[in-house]
Amino acid sequence: MRAFKRVLAVSALTAPLVIGCAGLASAQEGLDANFGKGQFVANQNGAGVADANSVVNADGLQHTDFWIWSDSTGVSGAFNGSGATWQNG
Repeated sequence: MRAFKRVLAVSALTAPLVIGCAGLASAQEGLDANFGKGQFVANQNGAGVADANSVVNADGLQHTDFWIWSDSTGVSGAFNGSGATWQNG
């Protein structure tokens, strides 16, 4: 039952995204939108960088975000990325 509730919740949250992507695919002529945001720091405690960006255009859509941190204990970080392409034809 618990797994069913999780599947139902994830489906409810992702359905608007799928419908929105289908709408974007049908209106792809001249479509071009992007967003980017970054940050960095370097001080006596360590150094790090983070970035997030998204792109939607006639070829498809993509999103990436990452962060990297380095200090006296080592280097750590994370990366997420996703994307989709449109079927033309």
